[in-house]
Amino acid sequence: MYEFTFRPLAAVFSINIGFTLVVLPILMAVFLYVIAGLNKWGRMGVILFVSLLMPILEKLAEVLGLFKHTVEWKHIYTFFWYLLFLSVVTAFFQWLEKEEK
Repeated sequence: MYEFTFRPLAAVFSINIGFTLVVLPILMAVFLYVIAGLNKWGRMGVILFVSLLMPILEKLAEVLGLFKHTVEWKHIYTFFWYLLFLSVVTAFFQWLEKEEK
């Protein structure tokens, strides 16, 4: 349904390894650093903000020619995917913090 128009080693990998192995881990490290010092409502606010920001950045990537998708693609999918993904990452992070104590 979607594709990154520029992919490092496109002949070898069907995914964008630059985004998957570099950009996403760095963004997740920053995200975890930010939410570590927040209360429940702050974490929920950051998750919601980032989830709302991602479709905007996705649209910007389209305009820049870095991303394209089929006509069936809806940017709301991105919002819900990141909302779910960041919620699960946050829950797992909190569980690990609780286990550490």
